Amino acid sequence: MTDPATALHEILGPKGWLSGRDAEPYRRDWLNRYGVAPLGVARPANTPEVASVVKLCREAGLAVVPQGGNTGLCGAAVAEQPNAVIVSLSRMTAIGKPDLESGSIVVEAGVVLATLHEALEPHGLMFPMHLGAEGSARIGGLIGTNAGGSQAFRYGMMQDLVLGLEVVTPDGGIWDGLRAVQKDNAGYQLRKLFCGAEGTLGIVTRAILRLCPKPRQQA
Repeated sequence: MTDPATALHEILGPKGWLSGRDAEPYRRDWLNRYGVAPLGVARPANTPEVASVVKLCREAGLAVVPQGGNTGLCGAAVAEQPNAVIVSLSRMTAIGKPDLESGSIVVEAGVVLATLHEALEPHGLMFPMHLGAEGSARIGGLIGTNAGGSQAFRYGMMQDLVLGLEVVTPDGGIWDGLRAVQKDNAGYQLRKLFCGAEGTLGIVTRAILRLCPKPRQQA
């Protein structure tokens, strides 16, 4: 079998596979308390690449650590063992056009929260999630931790703001749950299982988020 690091480099290219010193910015947590040097950092550019990385790691017996903005304070997004691959979604930053009829938007998991806020400004809409790390926190991480933010009592937690998800499962498959239906009672609400699972059930790659009209006045 080809060396896993070599195989991952072939899948992702030089921009998508980092090792050695290039992987240092991803190695430690926000407080610099946790994390060991991983085998490397995978930076896939799209969902099929995420699926290929997960499948290869599964076959090679390598641990997979999903990482968003790495703004957490408990070491959950860094490697605990050297035979691990950190999967950073920092290259997956596409933001779709807001759907005014359904009040929703499709975004990739690597989108920074503050960037989403800026993109919605011209449309008179807002995504009602605000927190101290919004300048670096990414959508995938917010979903994985079921973030609440400062407006949770008014608009709900992250699981209340997610209408649909696309997820790469632990076997390298792709689950397509991208539905923007507000009233969806078609079977199990699987999307809510992934909210707060911190990547243990799969890696979120895209999401449909619920939007709200911007308040006309603010105190």
